[in-house]
Amino acid sequence: MVDQFRPTPTDGYGTSTSTLQTETEDAIKKHIPPAGTAQVELQKRAHFEFLLRNLRQGFPERYTSQDASQPWLIFWTLQGFSVFGVGLDDQTKRRTVETLLALQHPDGGFAGGPGQAAHLLPTYAAVCAFAIVGRPGEGGGWDAIDRKKVYEFFMSLKQPDGSFLVSHHGEVDVRGIYCLLAVATLLNILTPELLVGVPTFLATCQTYEGGFCNASFPGWAFERDDLEAERLPGGSYDPTAPRPPLGEAHGGYTFCATASWVLLQPFIKLLPPADGRTPAINTRALLRWCVQMQGSPIELGGFRGRTNKLVDGCYSWWVGGCVGLVETLLGIGAQRDTATEERQEEGQEDAHRTWDDVDDSLFDRRALQEYILCAGQHPAGGLRDKPPKPADAYHTLYCSAGLSAAQHRVIPSDAREKAVTAAWNAAEAAAKDGTAYVAHSDADRERLAELRKRTFAHVMSWVEEEGTATYVGGAANRVNATHPLFNLTMTHSDAMLAYHYGQSPPSRY
Repeated sequence: MVDQFRPTPTDGYGTSTSTLQTETEDAIKKHIPPAGTAQVELQKRAHFEFLLRNLRQGFPERYTSQDASQPWLIFWTLQGFSVFGVGLDDQTKRRTVETLLALQHPDGGFAGGPGQAAHLLPTYAAVCAFAIVGRPGEGGGWDAIDRKKVYEFFMSLKQPDGSFLVSHHGEVDVRGIYCLLAVATLLNILTPELLVGVPTFLATCQTYEGGFCNASFPGWAFERDDLEAERLPGGSYDPTAPRPPLGEAHGGYTFCATASWVLLQPFIKLLPPADGRTPAINTRALLRWCVQMQGSPIELGGFRGRTNKLVDGCYSWWVGGCVGLVETLLGIGAQRDTATEERQEEGQEDAHRTWDDVDDSLFDRRALQEYILCAGQHPAGGLRDKPPKPADAYHTLYCSAGLSAAQHRVIPSDAREKAVTAAWNAAEAAAKDGTAYVAHSDADRERLAELRKRTFAHVMSWVEEEGTATYVGGAANRVNATHPLFNLTMTHSDAMLAYHYGQSPPSRY
């Protein structure tokens, strides 16, 4: 009942922030179904028509500000179709491939629009869109991606501290690092020289709250203002210098940093730093921050992106989807191979054993679905930040992806990883290498080959946990599961990975 939802307490001293919070709660409260009414239906057809209008008729005038984000508009639309289970016709796929290839920069990577500079973020959006509409062969787009130049573009952005600029003459941002790592993984262009220093830099971006900010402050910036500071010969980077985080923890940065950290696990385990200091993050603090971002009942369990900010539908994915990644880092819910686990002591009661079919999610999955279904759906189609805001392509995808993360538990499986590893063809993987990286010794070649194999098996090991699907409003509200690391359906990510690594992994089904 509506009266059971209590507003956020205040101290009686009104501010613009507290006033806006109250107004938001009042707006959300109006969308809470009265007790006894039918559960809210996911208006799939209305959302499909919203996406189709954007695709066929073009985006409204207010999207002119997104001129440098054209691959993103394409990706948001196409992945929205995929989450809702909508297939695409051959003509749409062909036209999309042609549009994306026109945005490929001659020096590598993809630009946000024709004639613009290459940038890490639209490169990610373009490659993910290729995963949805593309295929191998003539006209399919995949073979037209100049992976060698993409790799060279990535290396040209690398900084001495392990970070990357988002573009030439641009800034450092963990969102760019995530986009780079996701693309490099999908296209089989990961190398040790590309990844060296990245984990150490990411670890410096974790704030005292537990979440991540966009970057950390480089030591050389202090040195420029300190005329008496001792400088290293040649201006080399000092990894022991303090690196205070820049800004506060934020949902988008936190997802990108966490997903990057998960993608980097094979590299971290295979190639420890030369100085012996293995980088680490505080996963428990990270988990605490993520779960504390989920709103109260009056906010219908939506997620906010920063402490003391308003809930927003897009953080259903950026934070809700991040919780699953953190659970994985903590070993919660992962499908472990019991044959490799340490034997249980004799006589231990069954009650103390782990149940494989227990939903031990650490955020309220049903509440998040209720926020998206009740507050996130726009009556005219599409999904939104919160009422009374309009729907847009960005929120339509990330609300639907968040709904997917709340409905399905997609976790790494030891059994799946072993099966993928057993089917690994090293010669085919080496032949499909898209870089110009030259190994200087047999040991370097072995490390590169092992990195490829472990990375491929790692990202292919994610499976939907059986028996834990939760559908508020019934199975009719079901959307497709997405890969937590790429925000692509398993079908699309598997196909692109298998092709670019030259592998034939065992079927998931």
